[in-house]
Amino acid sequence: MPTDFMYVTKCSAGQNFGHGQLNRYGNIELSPSAGVLNYGQGLFEGTKAYRKENGQLLLFRPEENAIRMKIGAERMCMTAPSIDQFVDALKQTALANKRWVPPPGKGSLYLRPLLLGSGPVLGLAPAPEYTFLIYASPVRNYFKEGSAPLNLYVEEDFDRASQRGTGSVKTISNYAPVLMAQNRAKSRGFSDVLYLDSNSKKNLEEVSSCNIFIAKGKTISTPAISGTILSGITRKSVIEIGSDLGYQVEERVVAVDELTEADEVFCTGTAVGVAPVGSITYQNKRVDYKTGSGTICQELCKTILGIQTGSIEDKKGWIVEFD
Repeated sequence: MPTDFMYVTKCSAGQNFGHGQLNRYGNIELSPSAGVLNYGQGLFEGTKAYRKENGQLLLFRPEENAIRMKIGAERMCMTAPSIDQFVDALKQTALANKRWVPPPGKGSLYLRPLLLGSGPVLGLAPAPEYTFLIYASPVRNYFKEGSAPLNLYVEEDFDRASQRGTGSVKTISNYAPVLMAQNRAKSRGFSDVLYLDSNSKKNLEEVSSCNIFIAKGKTISTPAISGTILSGITRKSVIEIGSDLGYQVEERVVAVDELTEADEVFCTGTAVGVAPVGSITYQNKRVDYKTGSGTICQELCKTILGIQTGSIEDKKGWIVEFD
C-alpha cells in the first residue's frame, strides 16, 4: 500500500551520500543503462516501525540493518550510507508516514531501504552513481490469529546459494532465482522451500527468505553462517534470547536427516518474525512438528515481539524510540 513519502539521496562512486530529502512517494527515473537494471547491482533491507500506546515509534536494532548493508555494498562494489545516516533516514521516513503506522497490536510500518547502482554503465563495471532510497508500507501481523503453521518442502533440484558466492549478503540478485522453486512448491500445496547446501545436498541452509531453526528437548540449533546463509537480524536476536531463556543454542552444521528427530522447527525473519513450521516433506516423506501453546517457538515469538513493540522491557539496548 503506497504511503505519503519516501527518502531519497544520491552520490557519485567513491563519494559520500549527502543529506537526503523526503519526496512524495512515486515512480523513480532510471537510465536504461543503469547498473541495477543491467547487472543487478543492488541491495535491499527490511525493518519495521511499531507504534506504542503513547504514540511514540519504535525501531528494532536498525544499526544492524545498516551494518549489513555496508557489508553487502562492499561485496557488490557499491557506495553505502553511513550507519548514522541509515538510521536517521529510517526515522525520517517513519515519521513522515506516521499516520500509516497501525495501532499497537495491529501491525507495523514496513520500511524497505534500497541501495541501487543508478548510474549508467554499458560495460560490466560498477555504476558511476548510487541511489539510497527508503519507502514504506503498512503491514498487518504476518500470520493471522489461528493461521496454519508453515508447511515446507526440501528442495533438491535447485540451490539458493553456493560457496564463495553472494548468499550471505542481501543483494537483489539472490531473490528472483528462488521464485521457480517456490512457485513449484506452492503449486503442490507447500508454503515455501527449504534449501540444502549446494556441495553435499545433506545439510540445511535456509528457506527462500528466512532462516531456519530446529529444537530437540532444551537444545535449539540453526545452521552456522558460512558464506551462503544470510545473517538474519531476527536470527541473531533469537539466538541471544534463547540463551537468556535457558536453552542451549547451537550454531553448527545441521544435517537434513536431523529433521526426523526434531520436536519443533521454526523460521525467523523480519517479515515472519518467529514462525512455526508444522511439517516438512523430504524425499516424499512428511514429518510433523509440535506447534501452538507451550512450544519454544511460541515463547521466543512472544518475547521478541514484546521487545519490538515495547510491551517487554528492552534490557539490551535494541530499541530506538523516537517521535
